Amino acid sequence: MNQVAEESETHHWHKKFAIAANNRAWELAEKMRLGDDDQEMLAAAYAAAWHWRVVGTELHHMRAAMLLAQVHALLGHGPSAWQFAQEVHRYFLSQHTADWELAFSHAIYAHAACIAGQRDIYIQAYAQAQAAFLAIADAEDKAIVEKTFRLVPAP
Repeated sequence: MNQVAEESETHHWHKKFAIAANNRAWELAEKMRLGDDDQEMLAAAYAAAWHWRVVGTELHHMRAAMLLAQVHALLGHGPSAWQFAQEVHRYFLSQHTADWELAFSHAIYAHAACIAGQRDIYIQAYAQAQAAFLAIADAEDKAIVEKTFRLVPAP
């Protein structure tokens, strides 16, 4: 097999694994977890981030960091959740961002701020998340974001 074909196949597998790990981590993040589910969720989120780091765009990297922020917040890891959430929030606020993705960013930022003990930021971010959530135009997008937003404790 020549080098170009090998690189193409490697790219294909990294992308396939990035998608699979990403989907599994979000699936676990949105449900009641039992037993080893927390460890699997964390491992899947990091696996997705690593595979996207290899083959993804900057947007993929930021979406992976958003997932890591949410996973760390769900696990009560305040400092790491906050670190990821700040990076993601800055990125999505500096871009032209779809309404659903902006709502995700605000919700996860609020969740991380809550877990990290950043009370004033948390209250403000929660209000921004609510407003962004209500502004989502597409019902299907809104239903997807709602699965994450409902996990953010209300102030």
